[in-house]
Amino acid sequence: MSLPRIAVDAMGGDEGVRVMISGAALARRRHEQFKFLLVGDQARIERALESHPNMREASEILHCEDVVGGDERPTQALRRAKTTSMGLAINAVKRGDAGAAVSAGNTGALMAMSKLALRTMPGIDRPALAALMPTLGENDVIMLDLGANTECDARNLVQFSIMGAAYARIVTGREAPRVRLLNIGTEEIKGTDRLQDAAQMLRAAHGLSLSFEGFVEADKINRGDVDVVVTDGFSGNIALKAIEGSARFVTDLLKDAFRSSLRSKIGFLISRPATELLRHHLDPNNHNGAVFLGLNGVVVKSHGSATAGGVANAVAVAARLLEESLTERITADLAELGEERLRENGMVGAGK
Repeated sequence: MSLPRIAVDAMGGDEGVRVMISGAALARRRHEQFKFLLVGDQARIERALESHPNMREASEILHCEDVVGGDERPTQALRRAKTTSMGLAINAVKRGDAGAAVSAGNTGALMAMSKLALRTMPGIDRPALAALMPTLGENDVIMLDLGANTECDARNLVQFSIMGAAYARIVTGREAPRVRLLNIGTEEIKGTDRLQDAAQMLRAAHGLSLSFEGFVEADKINRGDVDVVVTDGFSGNIALKAIEGSARFVTDLLKDAFRSSLRSKIGFLISRPATELLRHHLDPNNHNGAVFLGLNGVVVKSHGSATAGGVANAVAVAARLLEESLTERITADLAELGEERLRENGMVGAGK
């Protein structure tokens, strides 16, 4: 299957052109069918490409010197959407010059530009940022929203559930992914009115391609017994940062412990295969690539500090979503339910 090419914002992220191009090149070594539109300063991109001859025949450069700053407000970035590497990468998707866009730049600006250029699909009020997170089970868990919407109502949470389940069917292969709402307890009486209303709507709905299993607490997110965890962007971002911080804390603690004495160093050598497996499992680069669900196009956000390996994984996420037609799956799920039934249950908006 021939995939549409992927637009890469080569100027975004903490490390800039070198790491973004190296990541795209690594992705292509793993998947030779990948092709790219590299957006950014042509001279810098060409210098980076000198180290990656495998990219020459698979890439086109769209020259652009302007870049969205890491601390730039979304409203400011929107004014420069037609001149920045991020904006041009997204507009390439809008025009059909690329099937997906990947950027490690400013998340707020990426969200604002993507929504303005691509619009939300019919039946979705707001896009949501979704990412894969490691678990103790066989599959990763999808969590959304991770920061695109600080405030959400019950209808938004239901829409996020539908979109997250469509993504989970690709990742897990389950026909009815297990969906839970993030809450302070699992009892049905716990939580805000918004959570209670969303839960009631999901329990009452018929025809959804998901299995709603109530609530989940934050300490159970990574246990492996849920496929999709749904929350508002404010809570989701806090939960994500707490999980990432805890992972770094554990790995740093282990490093200090193994360096504390000769006996500990010997113990490290003996247990090295296990500790390397743990490090690999907890490394965010191995789970890099959050996607904005609900747009008329695929946009993937890479960690700003991602390594080349992390960028390669973000590119692979974009390619897989194109290959598996995620946007079309979400549209089909909404259509199968029927607009009239969705509106009767207050579950859907008009899209814009």
